[in-house]
Amino acid sequence: MSEDLARFAERAVGSLLGLACGDALGGPVEFEERDDITARYPAGLREFVGGGWLSLAPGEITDDTQMTLAVARSLTADGLDMDLLTAEFLAWYRSNPKDIGNTTRAALALLDAGVAPDDAGERVRAEMGDRAAGNGSVMRCAPVALRFRIDRHGLIAASLATARITHADPRCTWGAVAVNQAIVHLLDGGDVDDVCAAALDGIDQPDVRIAVSGAADRRRDEVRGGGFVLDTVGAALWCLLRHETFEETVVAAVGLGGDTDTTGAVAGAMAGALYGAEAIPVRWRTTVQHRDELTELATRLIGYGE
Repeated sequence: MSEDLARFAERAVGSLLGLACGDALGGPVEFEERDDITARYPAGLREFVGGGWLSLAPGEITDDTQMTLAVARSLTADGLDMDLLTAEFLAWYRSNPKDIGNTTRAALALLDAGVAPDDAGERVRAEMGDRAAGNGSVMRCAPVALRFRIDRHGLIAASLATARITHADPRCTWGAVAVNQAIVHLLDGGDVDDVCAAALDGIDQPDVRIAVSGAADRRRDEVRGGGFVLDTVGAALWCLLRHETFEETVVAAVGLGGDTDTTGAVAGAMAGALYGAEAIPVRWRTTVQHRDELTELATRLIGYGE
C-alpha cells in the first residue's frame, strides 16, 4: 500500500471510529444542559463514564452508531442496496434498541407494516411536519462518504436515499449530503478552512446553506446542541473549525449539551476524517463498542471506490 493510500485508509477508519467515540462519549450526558455538564466536568467530559438515562456501559454506543453500522453493511461493490438497508433497519428496530428517535421510530413502524421505503419517510413528514426534521439522517450517513468518495453523483444519490427512508424533509436529506461532502473533502486531505465550501458544493437548499456557511462565525452561546438536523450540522462544523485536535473537537461537541451523542457522533466523523484514527485517544479507540467491525467496514468501503 502506498503512503498516500495508507493515510487515506487511516482517515477512513478514523471517520467511523470517530463517530462511534463521539456517540459513546456523549451518550451518558444526553439531554443534559451544557451548564450542568460544565459544572460536573470543568475541563470537559473526557472519559467514557457510562450511565445516563440509558444506563450505558463505558464505551457503549447508541442508535447513532447502530444505524451507521446498518448503513455501512448495506453498501456493496455495486452501490447502495436499498433492500438490504431496509432489512438492516428493520432487524435493528425489532431488536428493541435502548434508544430510537421519534421520527425514526415512526418511519420504521411504517416499514414494519409493509409501507415501501420510498413512502415511509414522506408519510412521517406529512404527519409530523417540522417535528420530522430531526438529526437522524446525519448521524448515520458517514459510510456513504467512504463508499462514494470518487463518485460525486453516487454520493449525492445514496446520501439522499439513506436519509429519505426515515427523514424526508429536504433539510434532513440535503443536510446528509452536506455532511458527506465535508467528510470526503477531509478524507482527501482538503484544508479544514475550506470544509464549509466543500460541504455546500452544488447544494441549493437555503436552510442548509445558512446553517453551514455561518457555522464558523457563531459564538458558543449561539451554537445549538438540540435535535434539529441543521443545529447538529452547524454545531459539528463549529466544533471542528474552532478546535485543533480530535479530542478537543469531540469534547467541545459533547459539552454543548442537549443531543450530545449525535452532536458528538457527527463531529467525531468529521474530525476522524481530518485527523485519522491514530489521533483518536487510545483510551477511546481501544474501548469503544464495535471498534473491530467499524474498522473492517471502513476498510471494505474505501476498497469499493478504488
